[in-house]
Amino acid sequence: MAGDEDEPFDPESKSEREIGREMVDKSVGLGSVVAHFYRGEMSRVTTWRSRLDETINWAVTIISAILVYAFSTEGRDEIIIAGIVVISVFVGIEARRYQDYDVFRARARMLQQNLFANALDPSQGVEHRDWRRQLSKDYRHPAKKVPFAEALARRLRRVYFPLFTLLLGAWFFKLTALSNQPWIETAAFGSVPGRLVLFIVTVYYLLLAIITFRPRKRLAKGEFREHEYGEWKE
Repeated sequence: MAGDEDEPFDPESKSEREIGREMVDKSVGLGSVVAHFYRGEMSRVTTWRSRLDETINWAVTIISAILVYAFSTEGRDEIIIAGIVVISVFVGIEARRYQDYDVFRARARMLQQNLFANALDPSQGVEHRDWRRQLSKDYRHPAKKVPFAEALARRLRRVYFPLFTLLLGAWFFKLTALSNQPWIETAAFGSVPGRLVLFIVTVYYLLLAIITFRPRKRLAKGEFREHEYGEWKE
C-alpha cells in the first residue's frame, strides 16, 4: 500500500484550502510559519505605503512653494506651467510605486481572506478555492497585478487630479485677474504664442480627466469596498 507521501498534493481540496480551522484547533508548525510570513508581508506593505506618502508630501511641498513664488511680486506665470510638468513626473513615479505596493498588499489580502477569515469563521469557507496555488505561483514567479494605466488613474483620482486642478486654477486666475494685458498674450511662454500654450494646457488637462474618470475594471486588491458601510460596530 502506498504511503501518504505518494499521494499527489491538491491545494484546492477542502482539507488543504481550509487550513485556518486546523491552525486554530491544533498547534501546528504551519501556523508559526504563516505568522512570520504574514508579519513580513505586512512590513512590506507598510514600507511601500510610506514610499507613496513620501511622494505625496514632496508633491504638496513643491506645489506650495510654486504658488507662493508665482503670486509674489517677482513671480511669473511660467513657474506654474513648470509645476504642472514636475507634478506629472511625480505622478508617474507614484504609479510605478503603487504597482509594487499592490503586489504585497494582494498577498496580505489573500491570507486575510482565505486563512484568517477561515480561522475565525470556518462555516463561511474561503474566498478563493485555489488560493494556495495562486500564492505559491506568485512567490515562484512574482508579477505585478495592476496595469500601469489603472495605477495611474487611481493615484490621479485619489490625490493628483485635485492638485492639477489647483495648479490650473491658479494659472488661469493669475492670467486673468493679475495682469494688465489681454490674458491670451499673458499666457505666452517665451516665443510660444499664448493661444498655443492655452491649447496644449487644455488638451493635457482633458487627457488627465479622461485617464482619471474613464470606467475600467478594477484589478487593484483594495481592502475596502466603496459604499458598503459596516454595521458590526453598532
